[in-house]
Parts: sequence; structure tokens; C-alpha cells
Amino acid sequence: MSGRSPMESIGAGAAATDGGIWARAGLGFTGFGHYYPRNLVHNSDLADGAEGNAVDQAVIGSVEVRSRHVAADDETIDFMAARAATAALERAGRAPGEVDLLVLGNWTERQLVPELAPQVALRLGAHRALAFDVCGACTGFVHGVQTAAALLAANPSWRVAVVVNSEHFSRRVRPGSKGTLVVGDAAGAAVLEKRGPDAGRGLIDSLLHSAGESAEAVTVRPPLGWIKSKPELVELGVASNTAVAAELLERNNLKIDQIDWFVPHPGTGPIHAAVRERLGIDPERFVTTFETRANTGSASIPTTVSEHLEKGVFRRGDLCLTPAVGSGWFYGGLLFEL
Repeated sequence: MSGRSPMESIGAGAAATDGGIWARAGLGFTGFGHYYPRNLVHNSDLADGAEGNAVDQAVIGSVEVRSRHVAADDETIDFMAARAATAALERAGRAPGEVDLLVLGNWTERQLVPELAPQVALRLGAHRALAFDVCGACTGFVHGVQTAAALLAANPSWRVAVVVNSEHFSRRVRPGSKGTLVVGDAAGAAVLEKRGPDAGRGLIDSLLHSAGESAEAVTVRPPLGWIKSKPELVELGVASNTAVAAELLERNNLKIDQIDWFVPHPGTGPIHAAVRERLGIDPERFVTTFETRANTGSASIPTTVSEHLEKGVFRRGDLCLTPAVGSGWFYGGLLFEL
């Protein structure tokens, strides 16, 4: 991690390296899973009645989200996380008892103690796993994968990790506001395994930067706990996503047209359009579930990958780049082969 701002990163270019930090670690994703709450809300009948202001117009723009999921009281963070993790383990062909490490990313329902990850491991039946929480706001999947990769690489006896992200984003927006129309609840999970150096490229690279000078761009503070954004969020989000993509591509000697799928954490419509234009990405390879699932916080990347693998759109061997930004300010991404 570093303190260099995304604005500085764009002008400076990426530092030269001999490839991704995980390229020789023999780590790879062997299964993805997702869970969406039962209550599916359609926006068509609600958009005209939502309140908006100048900041909403700058940050959100037009409402591109057609539907979103809202969790019921019994669909808790740990419940949703366990459902997504169970699906990921099934697709990886692994039993819960084989899990050595479980990392939970969540920012929307944080509490002091106890942490939620041990409860997820209990629900899952991963009784011997070390389980703990991370945050990083909407970069939580990147943070979780990077943390899990480091621990798997450092511990010779560990082989299987589950990274799961679970969010109640619907509870972090002011009721009746325009923001309610573009956020949703979900959980997504990935199984990361130590597969050996001859098992294909798998996880190639990761990065995560912090920039405290941009911490006020998005805030969520007590007592109400509702999200507040400033108009500069759009440019900051675009600059951060662009910087992440440039750094990962340059230090792995890749061009954007060599990436099969660009899977960003979905922010808002204006951010998506600007990122596509600045990076020159083919719209067909720029993949989010923003229109049908909304912004689901740190769960957005693993749920998107899981859904598209399930549908057969993504295939094993495809090369993915997944940038993300999060309040704090954090920005980072992953480069991996499925």
C-alpha cells in the first residue's frame, strides 16, 4: 500500500517491475459464489418520486439501475456471506473442513466486537479456519484477496482460503433519496487455493493504495450512518480506476486489448462512462451488473464474476482486471486468469 494519490499516479506512471507479485506463487481462484436477498425491487415505479439535488445529479446522473435486492431482517451479513461461501466451495470442489483461512470484507454493518467472520466460519462449518474481518470500504474484495494471498504464501501448511464480501448497502442511504435507487444488498465469495507453480497463471497481481487527503470525498458517520458524497467523487473515482488499470497493465507488460474482461467495482453511471472512454475499453468487455443488481459495495466484483461464470459468459483461462475504489480513500485492483 502507498500514500500516493490517484491524481499523482496518473501523471507519474507505474514503477517498472518484472511482473505481478503473485505470478510465481501458484495461487488461483477455484470457485466463485454469490447470494442475493429474496426481495427484488424494480425501480421503474419509484424513480420519479426520489429526491435529488445538485450533488446527486453530479455523482449519480440518470438512474441506470433497473432493479436491486434489499435484505430482510433474517438475511444478516453472516447469513448472506455463508450462503455465498457455500456456493463458492461447492464450485471449487472443496469441503468447509478443508478451509484454512476465511477473510470477510464488510463496511455497511461494522461493529466493535465481536467480528463477524468467525460467525460466518461457524455457519459454514469451517471449524479449523482462522476467520477475521477486513474493511477498505468498496475495495474490500481486493483487500481480502491480497491479504489471503499473502497469508497463504507465508504459511507452508495452509492451502485453501475463502474470501467473502457481504453488504447491506441499502441501509447506508437516506430513505427517500435518489441514492436508494442505485445501491443494493448482496454477498459474493471466492475460493483462493495454493495450486502449485504448474497450474496456470491464476492470481497474477494485486495492488491497493490509500490516499488520506481524499477521505472526505465519501463519508458515512454516526448517528444516522447515511452515505454522503461530494461532487468531486466522480473525477476522483475516474482518476483512481484509470491509475489502477495503468499500473497493473504497465508492470505486467500488457495492453488493455489483451484483457478479456474489465470488471470494475460499479460506482455510478458517470464514472463508468468516463473510465471506458479514457481507457479505450471495448464496451462489450466492460462488465458490471450495475443495471440489474445496483452498487453492492465490496460484494460487486465477486458477485459479477460468479454470475458470469455461471452463465458461461466468462470461461476458465480468461484474463480479468478488476479495479475498485473505496471511501477512505482506497483504490486498487486484481489481475488474474480464471
